[in-house]
Amino acid sequence: MFIEKIGNNAGLIWNALSEGELEVKAVKKATKLTEKNLNLALGWLAREGKISFREEGKELFISLV
Repeated sequence: MFIEKIGNNAGLIWNALSEGELEVKAVKKATKLTEKNLNLALGWLAREGKISFREEGKELFISLV
């Protein structure tokens, strides 16, 4: 059940990133996910090789691969 929720949240993130690269805070705002659920779904997508990360100063940006 929890795995299914993480997968659904990963889909929300995927849709938000379909517009292009976003900063983590922008992804959180666009998806309305809690910090915990956001991080779990990002981990899911990262493990599957679906997203990439880029650091600029103190900001972390995410994009689809």
